[in-house]
Amino acid sequence: MTREIEDTTPETKARWRNWLFGQALPLWSQAGFDDKRGLYHERLDWASRPVTMQALRLMVQARQISTFCRAALDGVHEAGAQALSCLDTVQRLYHRADGQPGWVFSIASTNRPAQTKRDLYAHAFILFAYGWAIRYANRPEDRAMARIIAEEIDLIFAAPNGGYVDAVPDEGVLRSQNPHMHLLEAYLVVFEATGDSFYLERAKALVELARTRLIDPRSGLLLEFFGPDWHPLKSFGENQVQPGHLFEWSWLLRDYSRLAECKGDEADSLARSSGKLFEAGFASGCDHARCVVLDSITDTHVVLERSARIWAQTELLRLLHTGEQTPENAAKATLFAASFLELFAPLSLSGGWIDHIDGAGDRLVEYMPASSLYHIYGAGRQIAL
Repeated sequence: MTREIEDTTPETKARWRNWLFGQALPLWSQAGFDDKRGLYHERLDWASRPVTMQALRLMVQARQISTFCRAALDGVHEAGAQALSCLDTVQRLYHRADGQPGWVFSIASTNRPAQTKRDLYAHAFILFAYGWAIRYANRPEDRAMARIIAEEIDLIFAAPNGGYVDAVPDEGVLRSQNPHMHLLEAYLVVFEATGDSFYLERAKALVELARTRLIDPRSGLLLEFFGPDWHPLKSFGENQVQPGHLFEWSWLLRDYSRLAECKGDEADSLARSSGKLFEAGFASGCDHARCVVLDSITDTHVVLERSARIWAQTELLRLLHTGEQTPENAAKATLFAASFLELFAPLSLSGGWIDHIDGAGDRLVEYMPASSLYHIYGAGRQIAL
């Protein structure tokens, strides 16, 4: 049975505002920040104490920096100066830390490189962080560094048959859609911050890649993994689809159309692609009895995993709270927003969250990852502001 509507939209917004602005942002900028190192903690335990890590990943630092710059811009939490200071520390510790172009993947407790591979996903997020830093503080050095990152991405990762390799060294067996999606997101943010068409041109190429390679014409679904030739990794019916990424791409295609000022047939085509991804994810990738987005389905719409990650919920919530507000959409938005707080953000965690639950709603993790905040804030600001 589908969950009954338990909240009115104003009540849900107030609950989100109190939780996100009043608890989550303060928790992760205070207990979640290491004043001695000037870096963000990767994890907190259930009592909001830092979990000791052997290495700190670039991606997590970049996500936290972008989130707190964005929250400062929104005027809901003043940790922007902390984020900028962290960004400067991250640049010093991660960029060309081994003497080679690009950013190392992680650093050890000594602040020396722990893993020196070049990871496209991590590079996308550090570019994303600089985009939000530019929007927040507009420092000339951040504009310059964003351009350096984009040029190094082309230098390090560009694949000869379009798109990029996932990492260097490249094993030559796999291409993934996920880092391309986040690179598109980064290019759009930096373009909006700078107005430099250099970034919009690269975003356009990634949109074209999505529409010609990543979205399978047989199913109309966005697949996760491909061979080096950009053909689906597995046979039809065996490929993984993550509903949360359908929602994320739906948002990004719409955002690209807005920023590129697409008109006429191009705008209509992008709107159709965006709408189809949303509709497929909502119809086949959600448990409507629990009001949760499931981890994965196949390219024939068969459920693979009934577990649920927190980030996928937020990508649906962001769409539901920015779409056309018909009574039906408003009801869906309220149901899923209320369910999120009940299942993933219990009051006992005081601004923390449960990142992953199984089909019965039980925890599948024993810590709170900082990396979820970037997703949560992107959705939460649409709900609460």
